[in-house]
Amino acid sequence: MSPWLALCLLIVAAVLANLPFVAEWRGCRLAVRALLLLALYGTTLGLSWLVEARMGPVWSQGWEFFAITAALFLILAFPGFVYRYLLLRRR
Repeated sequence: MSPWLALCLLIVAAVLANLPFVAEWRGCRLAVRALLLLALYGTTLGLSWLVEARMGPVWSQGWEFFAITAALFLILAFPGFVYRYLLLRRR
């Protein structure tokens, strides 16, 4: 994978990770946002798998890969969480 493509996938992952926290949904609680975050993590994995499949054979991954990518996705979601729950004033 080229560095440019890896950077593009990382930017897409950062945008998708922050989407549940910056979008305005009335009555949406933290649990719903966490489920949406999980769904967007799956979307990111699927997109990455499609990119890898177009480049050649897809390597099988163990649980370590998914644990690391889930932790990275949560780290990428941290700015959106801070914006939503720490910086945004209640109306």
